[in-house]
Amino acid sequence: MAKRGRIAPAVSFAGEERDQLESCVRSRSLPSGLSKRFRIILLAADGFGNKEISEKVGLSRASVGEWRKRYLEKGLEGLHDELRPGRPRSVSDEKVAALIHKTRKTRPEGATHWSTRTMGNEIGVSPMSICRVWQTFGRKPHLRDTFKFPTDPFFVEKVRDVILLGCI
Repeated sequence: MAKRGRIAPAVSFAGEERDQLESCVRSRSLPSGLSKRFRIILLAADGFGNKEISEKVGLSRASVGEWRKRYLEKGLEGLHDELRPGRPRSVSDEKVAALIHKTRKTRPEGATHWSTRTMGNEIGVSPMSICRVWQTFGRKPHLRDTFKFPTDPFFVEKVRDVILLGCI
């Protein structure tokens, strides 16, 4: 009996991609959804069809087909989640950097430490935004003497990466 329907495009690997995907599937630190996507691609490379893969991984055939298609178009990058639409960030990287710098290097006039309100008035950002940034970076201005700031030369770049992740 002949197969009916569309034939799924074949998946093949270049270089060490198979080893990389297999180690990612075994990883316990990656999100389970990402591991499933890697497993889909490994099964597709082994010659399984979308229906068989969907039964093995517990996703719909349409989902399996979509992940296969994204892998063929974009490679491993296509298996990661894309940015989702949403409200744009209201606090720029420059304001966050200024906020952290001001928190570390200065004190408000006539006070021992910054509060969210005094910092918000100084920088021009809402107190809640100040609170979120301080929380993200573990800043506690009232514990100023106990905080040790990292000496990492790439700290500013890492700060920007963390802020971008928090706004996704």
